This record gives sequence, structure tokens and C-alpha cells, in this order.
Amino acid sequence: GRRGAVAAIDPTSGRILALVSSPSYDPGKLSGTGRAVADAWRRFNDAEDQPMLNRAIRQTYPPGSAFKIVTAAAALDAGVVEDVDEPTGVPEPYVLPGTRTTLPNDARGCDKESLAYAIKWSCNSVMAGLGVAVGLDGMVEAAGRFGFNDRQLRVPSGVAVSNFDREMSDDQLALSSIGQFDTTATPLQMAMVAAAVANGGDLKRPYLVDRTLAADGDVVSRTGVHTYHRAMSPSTAYRLRQLMVEAVDTGTGGSAAIDGAIVGGKTGTAQHGVGNSGTPYAWFIAWAQAEDTGRPAVAVAVVVEDAEAVRGEISGGGDAAPIARAVMEAALRD
Repeated sequence: GRRGAVAAIDPTSGRILALVSSPSYDPGKLSGTGRAVADAWRRFNDAEDQPMLNRAIRQTYPPGSAFKIVTAAAALDAGVVEDVDEPTGVPEPYVLPGTRTTLPNDARGCDKESLAYAIKWSCNSVMAGLGVAVGLDGMVEAAGRFGFNDRQLRVPSGVAVSNFDREMSDDQLALSSIGQFDTTATPLQMAMVAAAVANGGDLKRPYLVDRTLAADGDVVSRTGVHTYHRAMSPSTAYRLRQLMVEAVDTGTGGSAAIDGAIVGGKTGTAQHGVGNSGTPYAWFIAWAQAEDTGRPAVAVAVVVEDAEAVRGEISGGGDAAPIARAVMEAALRD
């Protein structure tokens, strides 16, 4: 009953399992011709809640802390972090470079903490500091390997461009590294982030159409499975899998846990509006695999918009994670 979207993909193939956009509309009312169809078309397009907008692939949002998985991958691949359990040395409070502005943490105990702790409890200071340490060029390159800034991505429908700025000052880079400033992403893009981790760093190209048939039923073409990018090294993906599992087992993502399955996840609460005055978006990205298998079944991203929510009560763990869990449970049953 709220605005938002879900994207779910098979990490090992890129096959899109689900695209959900809410609110939606009844396409039957647009079938045919005549005044009733014209009225429905006009009503749907003029509606304030934009039911005809496919939020899963055509709407971008600030990804907030869900983006920290990209920053963590960049830091590990660049050698900025070599041991996920060692202190990073990033202080709390963290002062944005070149400014007098401190970056607040919702989590406690983030001072100089490890990458493992920062992912588990979502420390802004640590992840912003690591993004600056990686540097602009390294962060842009890392984000690009996940699909950010790709204007050619199609599934085959066109996908809105997920943005990570190519030119920034260090204070802007710090904010971008925690999914704020001008960083934006579609739900499909964030599902791709989770899929890359789940699939050992090998990010498959997402696709919606499996095959094209001629009128007589003969197969004209098949999409096939293709690697989109090597998003990170296998060793980095292995370590991030462990960190995302810990975030679900004992951290902020506990609402996504599923009996009989291994689940890794990351919460995100993205602020927006002038002076962060708008209601935050609740994010959750995750992947799941059955305990008795060696391959992940699904990677999912959920974003929830709720203009009626009390600001302090919307969070990725509370609003988006249960939705992600329901989607993953369905995928595991299949």
C-alpha cells in the first residue's frame, strides 16, 4: 500500500525474476479505443503518485547506506583495507575534508572501527573515510564495474542511468561513498550490486526476455547468459559475502533472516530534500541461497517511499527488509 519498488534477479544468470512497481495500474483499462480508454490514459498519466512509472528500472533514488557495499568492494580491491577486522583509523567524529562539517553516525562505537563493524552496524564515518582514501578515480571505476553511469543498459527495456559523479571535491566524494550527495540508483542497479557479491564478483548482464519466437513457434534467438562486468575480485566478493551474512545474522538486517537459508544483506536509509527535510527512503539489498546448495538463488533490492511515515520510524531494516525476505522466500521455493 506504499510507493516503492522491488527488483529480483538470479545472480548466476542475470535472469530477472521480479520487477515490482507500486502503485501500479490495470492495463486492461487501456485496452481498445474510445473515450473510456482515453480518459484512463489521461487519469493514469496525471495521477500524483505516477502509477505508470516503472520505479524498478525507470526511477532512481539516493541509495544511502546500501551503497556502502560498493565502497567496501572498492576499498578491498584497492588494498586500502587488507584485513576487514583491523581498525581503519577513520575517526569519529569524521570531519568532511576541506570543511568544518562533521558526518553523523546513527550507529554507536564507530570510532576508527573495522570494515566488518562498519558494514554490520552501518557506520557513515568509516565508509566515507574509506571512499576518500580510495580516491575519486578508484571510486568512479569501482562504481562503473557494478553498472553506475552506464547509459547503454537495456533489459531489453531502457534502464534509467544510475549516477556516481565523475568530478567531485573530497567532501562530496565522502558523501557519495555512503550513497548520498548526487549518487542515485535504480532498484535494478542495487539488485545487481547484491548479485555481484553473491556470484563471486562475476556480475551477469540482467535480462527480461529469455528467447524470441517466430509466428510458427520456432526459436529466432535466445538471450543467453553473459558476463556484464567483473565487479570485484573473487576474494573481495568472498569477504563481502561474509560481512553481509553477519549483518543479517547479528546486525541491522535481522528482519531478512530465513530459516534453512544463508542470507546476506545491507540496510540503507537515504535522506533527501533540502537540508534532508524529506522523508527518508528505506532500502534493503540482499541475496539468499539454500543451505544445502552451493549457488545463490536470488539477489534482491527493495526501496520504500512513504510520505506518511514518521521520519524516525522509517528504516531499511524495518520497512524494506521484510519485503525482501518475502521475495527471497518465494525464489527459494522455486
